[in-house]
Amino acid sequence: MKRRLSQVWERLQQSFSFEESLNTTIDTSKTFLDAAKTLQENGNNLAVLKPVLQHSSSLLDVLCSPLAQVIGAGLPFVPMGIALLKLYRQNSKDEPPNLEDCVFIVSQVAYLDSVKEILSLDVGVNWDAHLQNSEAVREKLQKLNDIELDYETASKTIICFHQSELAQAFNQILLARLADANITNAAILTKRVAWNTHRYLVKAWIESGDVTKNVIQTSLNEWQKTEQKFQSIDEYLNNQIATKPEEQVFNEDFAFKDIYVSLKARDVDQNGKLDTNIKPFDLETWAKTLLFATSPNTQRQVMFIQGGPGRGKSVFCRMFADWVRQNLHPVWTPILIRLRDIEDFQSSLEETLRSRIKNDFAQCDDGWLTDANTRFLFILDGFDELRIERGNNQSVDRFLRQVGTFQNDCHESKAMSHRVIITGRQMALHGIDRLPPNLERVEVAEMDVKLQKQWFDKWYRKFPTNKTLEFMDFLVKPEHKKSCPPQIKELAKEALLLYMLTAMHRDNILDITKFEQATETEAKILVYEQALNWVLTKQRADSRHPDLNYQLTRQHPEALRRILAEAAVCVVQSGGESASMQMVKARLQQDDEAKELIAKAEKELGEEALKTALGAFYLKSNDSGGVEFFHKSIREFLCAERIKQSLEEWTESGRRGRTFNVDEQTMDWEIYDLLGYGGLTREIVEYLTGLLITSDEFRPVELFKRLENFYLRWCDGEFIDAPPENFPQKKMRLLQDQGIKQGQRQVDIYAGLNVMILLLELHRYARGRDELKEEIIFYPSGKPQENTWTTQLLHVINYSNGIHWGSFTDLLGQFLKGANLRGANLSSIDLSGTDLCSTDLSGALLTNSNLGDTELSHANLSRAYLSRAYLNNANLQGADLNDVNLRSADLSTADLSNVNLDHAHLSGADLSGADLSHANLSCAIVESAILLSADLNSADLSYAILAGSILGGADLSSTDLNGADLSGADLSDDFFGDVRWDENTNWENVQGLDTARNVPEALKQQLGLS
Repeated sequence: MKRRLSQVWERLQQSFSFEESLNTTIDTSKTFLDAAKTLQENGNNLAVLKPVLQHSSSLLDVLCSPLAQVIGAGLPFVPMGIALLKLYRQNSKDEPPNLEDCVFIVSQVAYLDSVKEILSLDVGVNWDAHLQNSEAVREKLQKLNDIELDYETASKTIICFHQSELAQAFNQILLARLADANITNAAILTKRVAWNTHRYLVKAWIESGDVTKNVIQTSLNEWQKTEQKFQSIDEYLNNQIATKPEEQVFNEDFAFKDIYVSLKARDVDQNGKLDTNIKPFDLETWAKTLLFATSPNTQRQVMFIQGGPGRGKSVFCRMFADWVRQNLHPVWTPILIRLRDIEDFQSSLEETLRSRIKNDFAQCDDGWLTDANTRFLFILDGFDELRIERGNNQSVDRFLRQVGTFQNDCHESKAMSHRVIITGRQMALHGIDRLPPNLERVEVAEMDVKLQKQWFDKWYRKFPTNKTLEFMDFLVKPEHKKSCPPQIKELAKEALLLYMLTAMHRDNILDITKFEQATETEAKILVYEQALNWVLTKQRADSRHPDLNYQLTRQHPEALRRILAEAAVCVVQSGGESASMQMVKARLQQDDEAKELIAKAEKELGEEALKTALGAFYLKSNDSGGVEFFHKSIREFLCAERIKQSLEEWTESGRRGRTFNVDEQTMDWEIYDLLGYGGLTREIVEYLTGLLITSDEFRPVELFKRLENFYLRWCDGEFIDAPPENFPQKKMRLLQDQGIKQGQRQVDIYAGLNVMILLLELHRYARGRDELKEEIIFYPSGKPQENTWTTQLLHVINYSNGIHWGSFTDLLGQFLKGANLRGANLSSIDLSGTDLCSTDLSGALLTNSNLGDTELSHANLSRAYLSRAYLNNANLQGADLNDVNLRSADLSTADLSNVNLDHAHLSGADLSGADLSHANLSCAIVESAILLSADLNSADLSYAILAGSILGGADLSSTDLNGADLSGADLSDDFFGDVRWDENTNWENVQGLDTARNVPEALKQQLGLS
């Protein structure tokens, strides 16, 4: 049986006898608030309801009154709803209130309590501006009386209010009321009120007790669990989200919110390329737009924000999460997760997320993601850190697929409409074969002058000096009297480095002159070196405490720097973002000098001396008692500095006739101790190379010979096969003592591959220096042999893939650029997604190998065997493919523009969609190849054999076909259409056109064949 609101209200009014029915909304706020106050104190005083019922047609009539009074009173309205139910039951014993009656009454007070809470969050807003007897509001109120509820619709309202018909009607009244006050964000405020109403409905059902007994099926225990869930969410938001902007920036006396400015971003296409045609846009606005987008395709998208180190991704995450908390909750409830904190991948993303959320709303409710009354925005920060920690592309692929599937599932489910934002460095997606199709990617743009000025405005509020203004002008004004080196200008476009430069300038540490001739990497090194000197000597010193660091730590700057470097190594080797104090201390105990320094400090300052020393400089304690660096780049730089120190020590000249100061066995162990973990990152290697090049202690030839000697012995299995306790076993034990799960075989593989990375970098360094070209030549697969292929690298790859399939390319894929792999046997190997730009693969055996999506531009593949190889979408632009064997190879959509394929063997190859523009295919054998829709514009196909090839849709504009053989070739296709040519196509001396199939009539006429 359906029930209208007007019927319920009439039944309530019958409880009292009125002399005159005013039925007006004028001056209802006082009677309403008086009743609310009385019922708060005495819920049984039902007589106070008389004026409320006499002067209104519903409880929502109070929205026509000044809202400032309603909000400011701070009175709960739920007791009024319960009192009305009591009155209804008391006067209708023959027909007690049913579910529809209860929902009609309680939903109004719950909605009003929600209005009061949400609007009270916006302090200073004048809710009553232009207040008048709004016809629009009264019209909406009048329509409310005609709304009907039956048992089914009432039940749905209890389950999820914001999706109900009542919510829509209430929202229309509130929207009209807010429109009267010219509130610009009325729509989102109204949504928040509707979503928030459910918690007050729950509160009402709990407090109603016997009044609603036998009316509502849900038990009291279930309502209490729901209320506890809301309380748990509130606790999470207050403790884990609201605190993030308030956290200190390094050891400064100000917080992130004090210097944060909203960043800009650029679109990234499906191929990972920046869309330079679109100007940078505001990152926060982009995220907000996608959150509220209604198109189905947009709602399926995972928001992926990429950016280089120091661009401000993590700070954006913490600031945006809190903005959502303040402005969108509970329509969107932010959940911020650092992906580096994920210890294990679960079978589903739901369980993986739950493993990082320790609050009851996730831990104690199996349906936490399928409750239509909660909608989460998951902000997953640091995808690249998740990848580095695991070093396993299969796990990463699975995680990404889980995210993509999860977002699709959320879109298709009314009860699970959550969204996901992921951040990470650009390299985060490198080498991953199957990216989810629903990634919406943007890249954090460099800070432009406008953003830098905004940042300096905030900095000036903390440091209002002429010095601040002068440095701002120096960085951002081109007409400044002192020319700012371009390297400094470039560094200042990164958020982290802008802070470091400005802070060092504030403290008179920054030496601008050193940057004038530096490259980008060298400039970063200079910043970090000067920053370290700054924090180790001057950062916290003042006139009263000129040597405060020593007073706090009992360590001189050089000792502190060594401690920081060892801590960085520990954090890197731990595979995450932090390391235990025990691990740092154990590592320092291996060095007699460091051991003595720590012992002295502990004697004077106690057992916490080491923690005090570390906590003072770019590190912070975490919940597990360990330490982590405030920023990843600082950790990577210090790790590189520590590796540099050992590399230089290994090549120091020895005394008393010894060739080197460090003997072979000692060096072998130090390699395992320093490099027997995960894999060197590109950033660490770049810093390391830059540090070595500028060092007076860098002896490249000696270093190369020592590392090459180790590499060759490692390839022979000398270390893994040595009797116990051998070096891999020893390092494994030390790691496992610190809770790091890494086996003996993994330690051995990582040590060897990291040495290989160093050798590849030395080889690349030597290529650009005439005096080193003949001294340093690294052959990863061994020196080329006549009439045979070398197999050393093939064994290394297969051995490395014993950790997991693809581990070799995961670790080495980005370091093979320019390598000498001449004559190597790499058959049936998966090298997809690797960077082989300018690599020498001449004469190499690559049959059946997977080189899909590989960067092979300017590589030397002359005389290489690539039959049946998979080169789909590979970039071979400018490569030398002279006399290469590509029989039956898959080159579909590959870039072969400007490639030399002179005398190449391409019979049976799939070249559909490939770009062969300006390629040299003179005398190439291309018979029975598939060239559907291939771009052969301006290519040289003179005397090429194209017999039996399929050329439908191929572009032969300006192509030289002089003397080419097209016998049996198919020049048309049902889907791609006819082959295309123009007046510049050279058909002179073409053979076999008389036997070619589907020759276009226009071509026949042009060549006189018809």
